[in-house]
Amino acid sequence: MRLYESVFIARQDISATQVETMADEFAGIITSTGGSIQKREYWGLRSLAYRIKKNRKGHYIMFNMETDSETLKEYERVMGLNEDVLRFLNIRIEEVEEGPSIIMQNKNERPSRGPREGGRDDDRADASKEATAPKSDDGATESSEG
Repeated sequence: MRLYESVFIARQDISATQVETMADEFAGIITSTGGSIQKREYWGLRSLAYRIKKNRKGHYIMFNMETDSETLKEYERVMGLNEDVLRFLNIRIEEVEEGPSIIMQNKNERPSRGPREGGRDDDRADASKEATAPKSDDGATESSEG
């Protein structure tokens, strides 16, 4: 048996639970013939680079699996017949990477938005001070600064 990585994209208008049950069915094809799923990741609803069958987004699922070529052909045949699968790609790999994939690492390591650099916040703070400063009788803004 050989190791394979399989990624497939499901239509955007089906729910995440429907995607999970569809992935369970595909995993069942592999496990029913003695193969195994080493790793399984749901990457979420992501934008596509270009439209595929009028879809701009798709649910991404990734399997790392160990199976023989006969089962892989059946797996690909069933995926090709399924109308909810937009695209799939299966590649042979030498070993399964430990830990989460790069996509999942990027999803977990999104930086939080902090204050902007370049003085833009400082300019806004100065403008708000001037707007809230009390005005004198002649209409000029009084400043507490020297």
